[in-house]
Amino acid sequence: MKALVLTNQTDEPLEIQDLPQPEPGKHEVRVAVKAAALNRRDQWIREGKYPNIQPNTILGSDGAGTVDALGAGVATHWKGKDVLINPNIDWGENPEVQSSSYQILGMPTNGTLAEYVIVKQDRLIEKPSFLSWEEAASLPLAGLTAFRAVFTHGDITADKKVLVSGAGGGVAQLAFLFAKAVGAQVSVSSGRESKRQHFIKAGASFAYDYRQEGWTKNALKDTGGFDVIIDSAGGNGINDFMKMMKPAGRIVFYGATVGLPPNIDMYRMFWNQITLQGSTMGNDEEFMQMVKFVEQHNLHPMLAKVRPFEKALKSFDDMKKGSGLGKYVLTF
Repeated sequence: MKALVLTNQTDEPLEIQDLPQPEPGKHEVRVAVKAAALNRRDQWIREGKYPNIQPNTILGSDGAGTVDALGAGVATHWKGKDVLINPNIDWGENPEVQSSSYQILGMPTNGTLAEYVIVKQDRLIEKPSFLSWEEAASLPLAGLTAFRAVFTHGDITADKKVLVSGAGGGVAQLAFLFAKAVGAQVSVSSGRESKRQHFIKAGASFAYDYRQEGWTKNALKDTGGFDVIIDSAGGNGINDFMKMMKPAGRIVFYGATVGLPPNIDMYRMFWNQITLQGSTMGNDEEFMQMVKFVEQHNLHPMLAKVRPFEKALKSFDDMKKGSGLGKYVLTF
């Protein structure tokens, strides 16, 4: 089978290789992958910026496909089913936080960027029929991360005013769709005019250029302040967000791509009783709830580009540039 493998090569560690077709063990299934989506996690591994990197691993956390082989002890009804794969491995018993043994599919366990992937039976959920293979493949990791940030930590409801920063990324676009689906007033920020216009057309209340001086004052004037801000960048933007919060507002962040803030405006934070809440991925129950929510609201993830598997490195390079809107997806 064809697979995208992480190697020890320094110039380009990702390589498409021909590997033996894997066989499922006890309580495992083999999924013939129809489509797989890229995540920033994959790019960080490619760049050597992820902890505990293990060469000779097939990357990929997101995938959708058809179950084509069953291991011992697997319910026979799964044979031939079209499925999504839950990328969580060993979340643990505490729904509030992952266990010390928690892993994400796609390193160290072989992932979805291959023609076939082996997963445990309990990692499967039937693919929503209204989603294309490409849309379904783009949902698991980003959808779960967005769902936990928006609902478990953000507690977003119809009466809330929300800002989604960095709109256009895989998680951010789903956070926007989820918050809109429950009737919240959702605004976005982006450094690209094309993305801001897209989200205005998609129903955003306002769209701000975070590079523009004074944008926080404009946002505060336009909205009266936000109840919740969903962010992945971190950096000094955290202090900009503090200025736009309503009293008792909540900033939920699921990444720090810009890095750490040089300082945090703790005076403003405690006086206005603002919560700064970290979030990442989500538990298995949230994964089930997320897929059900997508079905109930007939939500379609945004796709930046769909390419054949052979164009994987091109998609990685484009994702790194950040010019696309939504997920980059590879098909088999």
